[in-house]
Amino acid sequence: MILDKQAQTEIASYVGRLLRESFGKGPQSIYVSINRPFVVLYLRNFLSPTEKILLEQDQVHSIQSTRDLLMKSLIPEIKAYLLLLAGMDIREFYYDWGLHNQSGVMVGIEACEDWEQALPVASYRGKEELQREINTISQQVQKRPDELYSFLINDRTLLVIRVGILISIEKELIRIGHEESLRLAKRNLEKSHLHNNGHFQEFLNAKVKDLFVDWDFHLDKSVIVFILNPD
Repeated sequence: MILDKQAQTEIASYVGRLLRESFGKGPQSIYVSINRPFVVLYLRNFLSPTEKILLEQDQVHSIQSTRDLLMKSLIPEIKAYLLLLAGMDIREFYYDWGLHNQSGVMVGIEACEDWEQALPVASYRGKEELQREINTISQQVQKRPDELYSFLINDRTLLVIRVGILISIEKELIRIGHEESLRLAKRNLEKSHLHNNGHFQEFLNAKVKDLFVDWDFHLDKSVIVFILNPD
């Protein structure tokens, strides 16, 4: 089920207002894509004047740390609003920023036992090749995921879900309290591999406009979002 345009507009307006109140500046635009059990929000032109100065000084970690703190308070509010407006019971929530593109993404996932059954049309051009490439990159960085799913939410939004990707040393780092350092390291490493991969455009017959990655370490899961510009 894809929600109507009015609901998507209301979600974009609400989240934009929340971000503006918290960050002092909201995104210029938010594109909401819903195909249950998934909701993806793509943010454009989202960088405050202070963050712009920090970015020019290569203080990416400072920006990410501040945003992480603010998002901890915003996520429950966003979940509550999605439940109220759309009846979506969001159990998992992911986000990532493309600071140099002044972009960002948020992903909510409802409680669902079988994603492959949840979306009636799960196939798309280049699916097998893309999943094989994601498996290869995952193995280079940490380990091949135990499970991998991918869905074309719409012609511009591709969502990849990996389950079972943490190795023993990473689990121990999380246990002793180094979760944020691990997230920063994985974000830098994985995104460099993904951004420098020239095969995705060939597989999908679409330009990769933006790319995001996030993890839920306690669930041992990760999401990757490709924002596409179809040829």
